[in-house]
Amino acid sequence: MQNDFTVGEMDPKLLSRNDLKQYGSGLATALNVVVQPQGGVKRRDGSRYLYSLPASAANGVRLVSFEFSTADSYMLSFVDQRMYVFKDEALITNINGTGNDYLSVSSITSSIIGEMNWAQSADTLIVVHEDLAPTKIVRGASDSAWTASTIAFDYTPLYAFSTSTSNPAATLTPSGTTGNVTLTAGSAVFSASDEGQYINCTSTFGRARIVEYVSSTVVKAVTEVPFFDTTAIAANDWELESGYEDVWSVSRGYPRSVTFHEGRLYFGGSKNRPSTVWGSRVADYFNFDPGEALDDAGVEATLDTGTFNAINDIFSGRNLQVFTAGGEFYVPQALDEPITPSKLIVKQQTANGSKAGIRVTNVDGGTLFIQRQGKALAEFIYTDTQNAYTAAKISLLSSHLLKTPIDMTVRRSTSTDEGDRLLIVNGDDGSIACYTLLRSQNVVAPTEWVTAGEYKAVGVDIDTAYCVVKRTINGSDVYMVEYFDSDTLLDSALAGGAAASVNVTHLQAATASIIRDGVIEPDQTVPGSPYTVTFASAATSSYQVGLNFTVSVVTLPVEPKLPSGGLTGFKKRIFEVNAQLLDTQSLTIGGREIPFRRFGENNLDSAVPLYTGLKTLHAILGYSYTGQITIGQNVPLKMNLLGIDYKVSVGQ
Repeated sequence: MQNDFTVGEMDPKLLSRNDLKQYGSGLATALNVVVQPQGGVKRRDGSRYLYSLPASAANGVRLVSFEFSTADSYMLSFVDQRMYVFKDEALITNINGTGNDYLSVSSITSSIIGEMNWAQSADTLIVVHEDLAPTKIVRGASDSAWTASTIAFDYTPLYAFSTSTSNPAATLTPSGTTGNVTLTAGSAVFSASDEGQYINCTSTFGRARIVEYVSSTVVKAVTEVPFFDTTAIAANDWELESGYEDVWSVSRGYPRSVTFHEGRLYFGGSKNRPSTVWGSRVADYFNFDPGEALDDAGVEATLDTGTFNAINDIFSGRNLQVFTAGGEFYVPQALDEPITPSKLIVKQQTANGSKAGIRVTNVDGGTLFIQRQGKALAEFIYTDTQNAYTAAKISLLSSHLLKTPIDMTVRRSTSTDEGDRLLIVNGDDGSIACYTLLRSQNVVAPTEWVTAGEYKAVGVDIDTAYCVVKRTINGSDVYMVEYFDSDTLLDSALAGGAAASVNVTHLQAATASIIRDGVIEPDQTVPGSPYTVTFASAATSSYQVGLNFTVSVVTLPVEPKLPSGGLTGFKKRIFEVNAQLLDTQSLTIGGREIPFRRFGENNLDSAVPLYTGLKTLHAILGYSYTGQITIGQNVPLKMNLLGIDYKVSVGQ
């Protein structure tokens, strides 16, 4: 008996590990199904068609969620220099009254989209990339009102990429010894370009940063090291230290990652300063002025370790977490005290490294990230027993499902009938590795999703998962925005109520499956203009027209625990299977169709009723060394397999 499938699909490298306790709940194949936290597997949600993106989506596409309020949330789709807006599973049109279905964002090009990073607060989305001046996208007074502009910072951090010193031939008199001071020179030695540069006393104490040019003889400054006194400093006893410039610029590059954390806007890494973290002043997001290093001033820290730590993502969780190419870091906060300039310490915890371009995501207090090489899914989580963060590889039993990941998101559960679903898009074959996660029950159950095409991006708007799929339609590649729907049994589907026909423009020349009033009609090839698919009988209540997908559940090689020992080298025959089902309409076992109704009255042209209970298949022929059972479907109807009981014959 296999009571549950809560381990999901296991790596083929584990086929001989029947000694593992997870073996009894695992599967050799879990294709286009999702594992339920109670233990069963069901047909995955189909997807509904929304919109076809322009051909430029071939060069990069990204889905970004935007939650403006409890009533207004959106899915933003970025392609080369354009942003499309979806709300309530529909495209918002006539953006800003222009007649366009998109917002023009000329700075966000295809070269940016693959590794862009973003964070949202209230009505503003901030988008960053090392080659993009930080950009803010603001939602206006309506669903169709959006603007995009480059952020104008009130103060940009400075850094001495190259320095030089000079000794002006003039005395220098400070107005005070600490804090904000005015520095007066004995002759004209200052210029406007000296703002942001430093004054150093070479014979006594004193270091100050020039913050304002007043005149050629007067500047205002903030002291970093107090002056000895306010007497005039001789011409040969002070120097002007130059070379400090904006740390973010066209020539030096821009921030790589962004997040909001405890009242500050944080940037992680930049093109020329890849391992530095900057935080804005509290509640003044575009002002990174360090000032006098008071508690609410701007903060800065650099990750100095023995490895290259280019920051790929920065995340606001239990602590401020920093994910780099070389390891995972966090900012300690004693007794939940806030981060201040004097207390900003970044500590390394683990050394896995994260993959650039894939945003980290949080599930039940753990932060999930794809390891640098793209071959493992890890969880960065704080443990009280060790008083530290650890990074456990939760894809240990299913690493074969990760095939050069390019995108990741999580759809959080909305009921006890489902777990959190982590969706990882693979770049190699366009599949999705779907992990059902339920920490309280130790459920980590991966399955594989495929479709007639390649998944390219995923995103979640509260409880609706969107995807972009590359499909070959009538000989051309088309990039379609779709969303997964639990009531839909087909992919790229159109659905509706009473109708005799439907125009399926987006699937021209494709073979479409049809479900009309719950009845499976023969497949049809979608004709040319006007692309009308006519039903065999008019739908009175509902229809779905779209692309079918294959469902397959294959058990692991059977290994009965017998007193005489293992049976690996013996041939086996599964001669009876009892499948426990819930609300199921169609099922095959070993390729044989299982009947769900008998001949009688009112059977023809009516939907198959939902069945809950046991279905048994007898007289199964054929021996094999593995004794595996294959369960699937021949038609796109509901399937929910709770568990199986089977009988095995063993012989030599």
